[in-house]
Amino acid sequence: MKKYSFVWTLAGLGLAVSMSLTALPSMATEHQHHGVNTVELQLNAGQKWQTDAPLRQAMRDIGAAVNSAYDAIHNNQLDAVGYEKLAAEVNQQVAYMIENCELEPAADAQLHIVIHRMLDSAQVMEKPSAIEEKREGAVQLIGALESYAKYFSDADFIKPAH
Repeated sequence: MKKYSFVWTLAGLGLAVSMSLTALPSMATEHQHHGVNTVELQLNAGQKWQTDAPLRQAMRDIGAAVNSAYDAIHNNQLDAVGYEKLAAEVNQQVAYMIENCELEPAADAQLHIVIHRMLDSAQVMEKPSAIEEKREGAVQLIGALESYAKYFSDADFIKPAH
């Protein structure tokens, strides 16, 4: 995909390459009703979508952060600071993807479904709320990572184990 396509498609989510990391979660909120969560991910004619190095790196970093916190999340032992750190990692890596990822347009459109779900989950984890709600955000993030593993070609990605 050409970089302009990625930026153009991100505009549909209300994101811009030059935005600050703190703006990412609020932008996700503004656009949560645009049908992204109701759109189904699809394979590319029965095959996983191709990825590029920046996307793979960012997703591996998010996956590593989730995997390192997975037991604490699963056992209801992660505290608010842990959820906030996880959300910050998601926001940082999504910003990296936005700046560096270059996918073909159809793959890009599919990726945006995953990105939206990840940003939604980060927003839930970082807002002042009960730990149970933050945990639900982490569970949503795990689901987004599982979708990435199912629909995108990334042999080195380690999805959260459960």
